[in-house]
Amino acid sequence: MVTAIVGASGAVGQELLAVLEQRQFPVSELRLFGSERSAGKKYLFRGKEHTVQRLDHNDAFKGVNIAFVSAGADASRTYAEDITRFGAIMIDNSSAFRMDKDVPLVVPEVNAADALERPRNIIANPNCTTIQMVVALNALEQISHIRRVHVATYQAASGAGAQAMKELETQYRQVLNGEKVTVEKFAYQLAYNLIPHIDAFTGNGYTKEEMKMHNETRKIMHSDICVSATCVRVPSLRAHSESVWVETEQPIPLEAAREAFMHAPGCVLMDEPEKKIYPMPLFLSGKDDIYIGRLRKDLTDECGLSFWCVGDQIRKGAALNAVQIAEYLLNK
Repeated sequence: MVTAIVGASGAVGQELLAVLEQRQFPVSELRLFGSERSAGKKYLFRGKEHTVQRLDHNDAFKGVNIAFVSAGADASRTYAEDITRFGAIMIDNSSAFRMDKDVPLVVPEVNAADALERPRNIIANPNCTTIQMVVALNALEQISHIRRVHVATYQAASGAGAQAMKELETQYRQVLNGEKVTVEKFAYQLAYNLIPHIDAFTGNGYTKEEMKMHNETRKIMHSDICVSATCVRVPSLRAHSESVWVETEQPIPLEAAREAFMHAPGCVLMDEPEKKIYPMPLFLSGKDDIYIGRLRKDLTDECGLSFWCVGDQIRKGAALNAVQIAEYLLNK
């Protein structure tokens, strides 16, 4: 399988290399692409050194079967035709095509078969917070249709990329040393702070990140579900957390919900509060699954449930989900 990674030097590109190797994806040839700044960098894959080529309008994707693209929405739009015109399937990690009607938006645990209908040979990877949430929601949807969701996210620095993670680490050192704090990747200092602002604000008062959770969830789940989100950047390094309130058409008994989460693909129930066992990003970075805890009935709604979930944004929220899509296509 001739495989390409676009954006190989970024946090997701590096995670893609790791996931492909760990899952023994059948790569017969690997081609790495990046910006002019990244061109020439070398990375090891299965003991062999690979050099990053500069992404350009040329025939460099001739012969490529699968292209994992994680270089931002502008790059995806600019180079999509170059990537796909020789037949490569483009699995795109950006927001460029997610809501296009002729581009499937796929989370394999929820709607894998959508990946088979791809008129433009592009498959979109959803937003990281959406992926995490729908993996969990899908377990409950099998019991009773979900009418609406309220969700508050607690998103780590990793969601803004490798440089953002470095900036957070730098900020902590600067604060402790009494130095002027560097603020470049976020609207404000993130260290020792929370920022209720991720992506640009829209006309309705919600941010684009929050609207993604509403729109993408409906597309992935083929549902009229309504999602109201508040997305917050928190000063943790990696792995996102979410507090989720779900209203279903019919009441779901707590034990039925527990059973559903225990057996749902991609979910791990970590819910023993009496033993102080619940998901936390500190301990779940680098893990593949979505971890669910603090499961309880909503005191305000007989058809409501509340839970807390944690997932690694770089892994399941980006790289792993993309590779799982490719694995599904290979199996089909």
